[in-house]
Amino acid sequence: MLVLVTTVILYVFGFVFLYGVIRLGVRHGLEDAEAHRPEVLRRAQLVSAQDRDFARENAFLTHDN
Repeated sequence: MLVLVTTVILYVFGFVFLYGVIRLGVRHGLEDAEAHRPEVLRRAQLVSAQDRDFARENAFLTHDN
């Protein structure tokens, strides 16, 4: 009976530990995503501006006939 109780306790603590590790990993992942968001937005705006400039300078490539 002691073995069964010990097994159940370790089993439950294992799931609690696993839950904590996963939660910590998700939290750090979300923090990294939030930290890099301004950089990604700046890159997207830069690429968009470059595309607009290219299209403006080379209108003959984008003109529909």
